Amino acid sequence: QVQLAESGGGLVQAGDSLRLSCSASGFRMINYHMGWFRQAPGMEREFVAISSRPGGNSIYTDSVKGRFTISRENSKGMLYLQMNGLKPEDTAVYYCASSTVALSGIRRPEMWRNWGQGTQVTVSA
Repeated sequence: QVQLAESGGGLVQAGDSLRLSCSASGFRMINYHMGWFRQAPGMEREFVAISSRPGGNSIYTDSVKGRFTISRENSKGMLYLQMNGLKPEDTAVYYCASSTVALSGIRRPEMWRNWGQGTQVTVSA
């Protein structure tokens, strides 16, 4: 059974850093794209960062480029999101996800199969 569990969220001030972690089990992570998505109140879920298979190339949404870094440890079943220079507009519930979707659809949340329960990130001004 595929399971994804996020941790590391919290309340921080603008400019601070947070590191989100996602523990993956029930599947071989090396065979999957792994991604971070977020959903703010009243907004649609959006992709934040993706680590694609098999080489683990990273893709970022424009608003987080240069501030966020996605990384993965396939042997440990762990996915990370290092978030630096946090801004109030980064406030959202952050979700870890896994998928084997074709690269053409990789930025679309509806194309991802497996999701964690989410972790809240709140950035105060």
